[in-house]
Amino acid sequence: MVLQLFFTLAFSAVPLTLYVPPVRSLNLFLEAVEGFLRESRIYSNRVYPRVRVVWSRLVDCMLCSNMR
Repeated sequence: MVLQLFFTLAFSAVPLTLYVPPVRSLNLFLEAVEGFLRESRIYSNRVYPRVRVVWSRLVDCMLCSNMR
């Protein structure tokens, strides 16, 4: 019974390996993501403090409205 379950799970997981890219393709993808993050860091440094203020105000409003 356990052996049948093991083989069922093993053979059902084999097609999932087709969706995982090879390591050499993954390295190119990660290099592109790093370049994108490096270029967008200028804008995110300006936006981040504003997002924190907006988020804190939203949370404050939600908590204050629940207490009344």
